[in-house]
Amino acid sequence: MNYIDVFLEALSAEKGRSEKTLNSYASDLSLADAALPNGLLGATDVDIQNYIASLPDKASSIARKASSLRGFYKFLMLEKIITTNPTKNLELPKRARPLPKLLSVEEIDLLISSAGDIKTSVRLRAMIELLYASGLRVSELCEMPMSGILGDHLLIHGKGAKERMVPMHAGAIHALEKWLELRGDIDSKYVFPGSGKTGHITRDGFFKILKKCATLAGINPNQVSPHVLRHSFASHLLSHGANLRAIQTMLGHEDISTTQIYTHVLPEQLRETVENYHPLSNKSKATKK
Repeated sequence: MNYIDVFLEALSAEKGRSEKTLNSYASDLSLADAALPNGLLGATDVDIQNYIASLPDKASSIARKASSLRGFYKFLMLEKIITTNPTKNLELPKRARPLPKLLSVEEIDLLISSAGDIKTSVRLRAMIELLYASGLRVSELCEMPMSGILGDHLLIHGKGAKERMVPMHAGAIHALEKWLELRGDIDSKYVFPGSGKTGHITRDGFFKILKKCATLAGINPNQVSPHVLRHSFASHLLSHGANLRAIQTMLGHEDISTTQIYTHVLPEQLRETVENYHPLSNKSKATKK
């Protein structure tokens, strides 16, 4: 029996994983099965550790492959196909994790203002405002259905067919309302329709317009992307005191460890927070006297 296929079928049926994710799992597990001395089913914890250590030095790729292996062996344990999990104590090689690129609040303001200087400016401004106001993924923004607009909130269909509600501030609501008024009652289920086969504006199309907007704003276009706006949203919220769990929910991160990278982006502000509010800090003690 091919347990990789059985595992993938379970991921699709029970977890609602996307085709892209399933293909990644299939590739990772097939490569590991071929590389391990006794295949996946005969692998020991030492075999798995040696295999992970032998992978090319790219942290994101190694982490993904390790995650695929952990998920696979967890499934085999639950199904009582194996009695020992060889990834139970798996350690990943220590590699520096690059910090996300950010724009300042002033640069975000410039970007939004410059959206009014190019063709399709009302649509672009609404898209930038929504990305920065709600921390959406670019795919979630481009593919957003009209049914996802619920007053001052958006119902987002994220990764793994998971839904989440994210709020909008007044500026984003106003920009969206102006676009919807201009959009009119056209025959499309998408908030941002397009003329291509997808029916909505594409990621590449939005990316190109955003780059042009950055140039008009006097910002290096190489520093601007939809993902940078998402990072900026999270980092600016954190620097102004937002709860990390709340940010995790709005971003749609399944694991808090993914969100925790933002605690390394603004170390100075976080250091001041600890000094001012931690019960054992000198400043905190001085305030209470």
